[in-house]
Amino acid sequence: MKMLNPKNMKRLLLIAGILVSVAAARSVWAQAKDQGVITYEVKMNLHRTLPAGNEQMKAMIPEYRTSKIQVFFAGPTSITKALIEEEEDQDINATGGATTFRFSPPNIEIYFDQATQVVTTAQEFIGKQYLIEDTLKTDPWKFGAETKTILGYECRQAYYTDETNPDRKREITAWFTDQLRPNLGPERFLSLPGTVLAVDVNNGERVLVARDIKFKELKKGDLKKPVTGNKITRKEFQAIMDEFRKQNGGRGMVIRN
Repeated sequence: MKMLNPKNMKRLLLIAGILVSVAAARSVWAQAKDQGVITYEVKMNLHRTLPAGNEQMKAMIPEYRTSKIQVFFAGPTSITKALIEEEEDQDINATGGATTFRFSPPNIEIYFDQATQVVTTAQEFIGKQYLIEDTLKTDPWKFGAETKTILGYECRQAYYTDETNPDRKREITAWFTDQLRPNLGPERFLSLPGTVLAVDVNNGERVLVARDIKFKELKKGDLKKPVTGNKITRKEFQAIMDEFRKQNGGRGMVIRN
């Protein structure tokens, strides 16, 4: 067996050292990317949530409302939470100041465990707290050829028609990147092979866009699974929502006098 001369041996040791360093760096990078928080801006067209022809109500409220939500993630779990800021509660006085319409972001947390594929939703609605647990449904996504860059990540297009409620079909378009972990996104947009960084519902009726991504170690309580609320099925909760809309002339938002 031919022995390597000292010069070649030193070169091989140097290459091996570089490879080990690269592997270690990749491992540290992967661990660093394993947890953090994504902040999304949510823009809602309030006029499009009103019944057709309700011009008087349109004149009383702003057309758009903007809020923020955050998605905390670590390992196989993630949770969506509202980011409450001072400007989140908006009071709009009707003509003459007789009526005030207050728009508050929904108090909702959506916890997802990839290992079990179970989604746990804690949601307050009309003064009551509900806890809904169900298995994640894989939506019938179709993939488009378009791409766009969000926060430096190249994203692919995916879309489908949500027909869960026949009376309120929704056209969903999402943008996701496979440069980050799969099955991660805001709210229940969790069934794509990447991280969802933007969602458009009904061509601008409701738009969610990631504005910031921070990879960091989470604090205790950031990723706590919700356990408080009246346990009901998603079907039962949807029936409550539908009844509320029916009683309020089709409006889907919470309005308080």
